[in-house]
Order: sequence, then structure tokens, then C-alpha cells
Amino acid sequence: MFKKILIANRGEIALRIIWACRELGISTVAVYSEADAHSLHVKFADEDVCVGPARAGDSYLNISSIMSAAEITGADAVHPGYGFLSESAHFAEVCEACHLTFIGPSPEVLRLVGDKARARQTVTAGGVPVLPGSDGPLAPGEELDRVAEEIGYPLIIKATAGGGGKGMRVVRSFEDLASAMSVARQEAGASFADDRVYVEKFLEDPRHVEFQILADKHGNQIHLGERECSIQRRHQKIIEESPSTALTPSLREAMAAAAISTARASRYTNAGTVEFLLERDGSFYFIEMNARIQVEHPVTEMVTGIDLIKEQIRVAAGESLGYSQRQVKWRGHSIECRINAECPDTFVPSPGLITSFHLPGGPGVRVDTAAHSQLTVSPYYDSMIAKLITYGNDRAEAIFRMRRSLEVMVVEGIKTNIPLHLRILNDPDFLIGRLSTGYLDRLLSSGDTNAPGKAAGAVGSA
Repeated sequence: MFKKILIANRGEIALRIIWACRELGISTVAVYSEADAHSLHVKFADEDVCVGPARAGDSYLNISSIMSAAEITGADAVHPGYGFLSESAHFAEVCEACHLTFIGPSPEVLRLVGDKARARQTVTAGGVPVLPGSDGPLAPGEELDRVAEEIGYPLIIKATAGGGGKGMRVVRSFEDLASAMSVARQEAGASFADDRVYVEKFLEDPRHVEFQILADKHGNQIHLGERECSIQRRHQKIIEESPSTALTPSLREAMAAAAISTARASRYTNAGTVEFLLERDGSFYFIEMNARIQVEHPVTEMVTGIDLIKEQIRVAAGESLGYSQRQVKWRGHSIECRINAECPDTFVPSPGLITSFHLPGGPGVRVDTAAHSQLTVSPYYDSMIAKLITYGNDRAEAIFRMRRSLEVMVVEGIKTNIPLHLRILNDPDFLIGRLSTGYLDRLLSSGDTNAPGKAAGAVGSA
């Protein structure tokens, strides 16, 4: 087992990794930017090293500074968390060259699954269903026109690298194809230094369902069930839950088998997430694999009782999985709300000083956060300041606990999206589990505010 792990991240995920390391008896090293000098992950790590100015490119994405920090502190492994360098094949290669264990999949696998066009080809060979699309990256011109005509409209242009909705454009007619391709390529190049794109058939109103997998270096792969991630804005998830109200036992088994096949086809190790689009008729299609821990991993931990961060560390250290598939049990229901520092009406970021901060508690309530009163929320990083997670014996109890938790959570001095979460938690369609990737757009355009804190009907599943 490792003696010391450097955490190449910040905020709540850095704290989450620190807690897991403490329980495993592993020392931790925090890296931080000048803007994060007084952050909680710096306070609670055993050691800390400043790696640069506030701008992420000069600090949390500065590989040479992070490697220097690992060397001077004697770390023997690096945990990248999510975001930043977590899916960088180059960073994983540098870790290997510096005799540091990268807690994640190998550089080769990161390069494979990070290239969405190659990932499509790989999983197709493994028998996993994919949407009709191009066999690889496409350039503007006759080839694009031909593939678009074969697929049919609407279609979606996607960057082969990266994620988060960058380099993606929906195209509904031939007249819009060339301009959408140009914009997608420009955005992909600016975001990922890679302007290659591919195209897929666009599904109008599917669900987004993902499966958590774990795989060790001894050939063992298991899944830990699904997460419903359909409530999104511009491809960014807002609320996640497990299990999904849409899956029957047979559909869950089929999708889980496809997730395991994806892991095997890509020779994946460590924790990963296989993402699918699900249509109303039960048809599902692979869209991508996230080669890291997910923001929404707590809902899986709540319903399985398995600590995913600890499992990541154990697998990276060469240990076998601590669970067989038969030993994985699912109980109850869990929901996560991402609490962002932003205006709930316009979604404009709201950085600044938190003047008052109060967290909910009680049975079935968990909050993952690095925020606190008198913290200045920086404009340099992601706007998420906390993850509020509730657990119940069933979906109704998880929703009721989330409602009362949101109602008593206090964040003053900045704006947050808590009012939006309360609106969703009181919406009749949400309450019966009638969800899709178009759900939030419909809710926001409806003009129905559903006063927060008041029941809006029966809570159940569809």
C-alpha cells in the first residue's frame, strides 16, 4: 500500500480523498494555487505545496510544478480527482516516468477512451450498441456531407477529445451543417487543443443513464449499478440519483452487461463510468466512458455502502477488488444536488465572500464541501461549492429529506442555485420520475415556479 499520496486537485474532491487516505493510514500532500492558500484541503492535508498563481493553467494544470511537489515531499502516488488532469494521458505518462503511481487507468487506456471516436470503434467491436455515426473524425467537405446524409437529421457534431459540452453542436438541416462544423471545431481546438470532431445521430429527448464500474489489474470487473443523470443544463449535470426510475430489472442487467463489456474491450482498470442514452422503448446506446471518479459518485456509495475512493486507491496499489459482483447489494435510494455559486435564474456565476454558511444534517443527509463562512469563492474555478446528498429507504423518503435539507441550508453573501433545486424537487414530473435530457429546458420555459417548500403531489417512480 502507498505511504503518501499527492492530491492533484482542490476543493471538495481533494477533501474527500484526504478522508479516505486517513482511514487507510496514508499520508497526504495537498497542492494549491495562491488563490487557495487558506482552503480546507490545504489545512487538513499532512503536507502542502503551492504550485502557482490562481489561474488553473499556471497551477492545477502545471504538470512540472505538480511533479516537483511530489518529488520534494516524497509522494509515491498521485490521485487526480476529477477535472483538471484526471483524464490526461500525458500526465499519467509523466507520473510513470517519475516512478509515481497514477491512481486511475493506464495512459494507453486514457488515450483510447478519451478519443470518443476511437472509443466508439472499440466498444462496437465488443458488441456494445452505439448510435449511427461516423467511423472516425471528419473534416469539412464532401465526406461530412455524405455521412450526414447517411445518418439523417437531426445529428450532433462532437469533439473527439474532452467533454462538458464543449465542441458540441446539434444540426437539424443541411443548411446549418457547415457553420456548425466550423464552430464545433473552433471550440474543440480552443478547449482541448484538438479540433477533431465526429458526428452521431441526435436523439431528441432521451434519458442519460450511466453505470459505475470497478476493475482491477487481475482481470476482475464489477458494476455498482446506475445513476440517473438526465437533469442537465448545456450538458452539465445538476441533479443525479440512484437507482433510475426508468430501468426494469432486465434492462438494468442488459445495460450493466454492456458497461462491463466496455471495460473489458478497453482493458480498463480502476474506477470508471460508462455513459448511455436511453430511449423510451428501452433502446440504449453508448456515448462515452469517463476514466475517473465522477462528481456524482456519492449516490452510488450511499446505495451500495462501498467507498469508491478507497477502492480506487487499493486497485492502483495492485490489490484485487474487495467485492465480487455477487457481494454487491443495493439498498434504498439516493439523490445528489450540486450546489453552485450562480444566479438561479440566469446561471451567471456568483463568486465572492460567503458571509454565512449553515449545513443541513440529520438521518440520511451527507454534504461534501470545502466551503465555509468567510470563504471567498474564486472566479477562477468551477462554480460548484457543495454537493448535498440524501438517502432514503425509497425515492419518496430521499426526496423529502432533500427538500427539508435544501430549505435549511444557508449560503449568504453570494447567490446559489438552491431555489432551482427546490423548484425541481417540487415539480410533478420530477416527482413521478418523468425525466429526460430535455427536462430542465421544459421546466424553465413553463413559467411554473412551484413555490419551494410546498408539496407538489405524490412522490414515486414512473
